[in-house]
Amino acid sequence: MPNPQNRNDRRKGEERSETLIIPHITNEIKDRILSVSHTENPPDIVITEIGGTVGDIESQPFLEAIRQMRAEVGRDNCLYIHVTLVPYLNAANELKTKPTQHSVKELSGLGIAPDILVCRAERPIPEEMRAKIGMFCNMPKDCVFENQNARSLYEVPLLLHAEHMDDKVLELLRIDAPEANLTEWKAMVERQLGCKESVNIALVGKYVELPDAYLSVVEALEHGVKAHILWIAAEKVTDDNAAELLKDADGLVVPGGFGSRGLEGKMSAIRYARENGLPFLGLCLGMQMAVIEFARHELGLPMANTTEMDPDTPDPVIGLMEDQNLENLGHTMRLGKYRCELTPGTLSAKAYGETEIWERHRHRYEFNNAYRERFEKAGMIVAGRNPERDLVEIVELPNHPFF
Repeated sequence: MPNPQNRNDRRKGEERSETLIIPHITNEIKDRILSVSHTENPPDIVITEIGGTVGDIESQPFLEAIRQMRAEVGRDNCLYIHVTLVPYLNAANELKTKPTQHSVKELSGLGIAPDILVCRAERPIPEEMRAKIGMFCNMPKDCVFENQNARSLYEVPLLLHAEHMDDKVLELLRIDAPEANLTEWKAMVERQLGCKESVNIALVGKYVELPDAYLSVVEALEHGVKAHILWIAAEKVTDDNAAELLKDADGLVVPGGFGSRGLEGKMSAIRYARENGLPFLGLCLGMQMAVIEFARHELGLPMANTTEMDPDTPDPVIGLMEDQNLENLGHTMRLGKYRCELTPGTLSAKAYGETEIWERHRHRYEFNNAYRERFEKAGMIVAGRNPERDLVEIVELPNHPFF
């Protein structure tokens, strides 16, 4: 049975980095997958991705869960797609199939026989090599698909569609469906690949030495324009050098993060953007730093802070809600999609083109409503709020080009 002490330690945040393997967790994983189909508007297909590499200890409970899933829902209702690598060796001037064969063997040893293989490769995979992969991996050749490097991540579905992988999935799941209409998707990819305009966006963050930490932010910036990212380590920014570091930037993004490292640098960058009309977007912690910076320099609250970093701050403009209990960290985060009502006439409402939106969250500290009136009198308005709990979601500076 599960160890209650492990679960409680996890909830208290005392085992944040460790991997916990708990007996019978597979049942919980299966329940989570199946729960998606029990919603008000259930999907026709639930896609569940298991990352990592076959054999990793972290993925074992998840692989065991999906192995059991086929027995429970039936072969026609469960399809295994395995992504493998077919590397190209320059010295030998050829593609090698052995890594794919070995990966499938490892997966089969766990009781999962892939129905479809998607082979990542730098070069085209010849038909005879696909037949070889199919033969040694115990599947038909027409279930082996090529996934070459694409010009854009969003071009990948189009390339797989051209290989008729979607048709094979429907065939194996015995689903009758109309022909795919990818007109809008193709147009989006063409806009992205054909874009001529470019901008320099400074991204001031804590993890810039690991750019993948901000992958979703960078991908979002590249929709509609070629964004050249200026990676700036937050801890290196000061009030004295912010102008020099941001001189080539057309805009500033300060994304989310955890911990105190680099917070003062983020606020120095935000202050420069606020005072010099540089377009600014703060996400999660970035938004909170904008609030603290404004409180310190416009509201005359030099000790303003978030209680996450300074529990004893005299002016907690960012803090926990009254009903939050840090004894159990696992219960305190706002995770997932929440509703936000936008204030008509704001830049946010104009950008979204509507006044009710839903956006993802991952944080536990909130704007302190006790200071809301003072902020608005000083010029920082509330542009979006969660109506269920009256939580501030978006703030703006109306007298700024974009803040």
